Amino acid sequence: MRDDGWARQRAEAVRVQAERLEARQDAEHARAEAMLRDFVAAARTAGLAPEDLLVQGYGGRSTARTGLKGWYLRVDRTLGISTDGDFYVLTAPIGLLDRVRGVRPDPRRPPLTLGAGGKDGESVPLADALDRVLPGWRTR
Repeated sequence: MRDDGWARQRAEAVRVQAERLEARQDAEHARAEAMLRDFVAAARTAGLAPEDLLVQGYGGRSTARTGLKGWYLRVDRTLGISTDGDFYVLTAPIGLLDRVRGVRPDPRRPPLTLGAGGKDGESVPLADALDRVLPGWRTR
């Protein structure tokens, strides 16, 4: 009996923690999405020309068209934002047909920190990445 009660308590604690984590992540994504919307509005006001976004193959040797226009958020061009304010990871396995036909990546919910959990120096706050693309965008 005691073991069953303990197991139920642990399961409930795990469930509550998972709910809290999900709520915290949703709040961070919502803040990042709002930041991207504000950036796109500032970029349009500033006349910042979008460019064609390409998907890079793993290893960076090949690319494929996406049909998307926007801005790259990283110097290595692996993350981007479309003119609609959608966030994209721009790496994927690319085959010969993909290079000819192009690919259409799915938008993802943006993080507040790009590359979080990666190697040292690879994580960058989203706001800093946007400042690199359009300095002073928050004050426009």
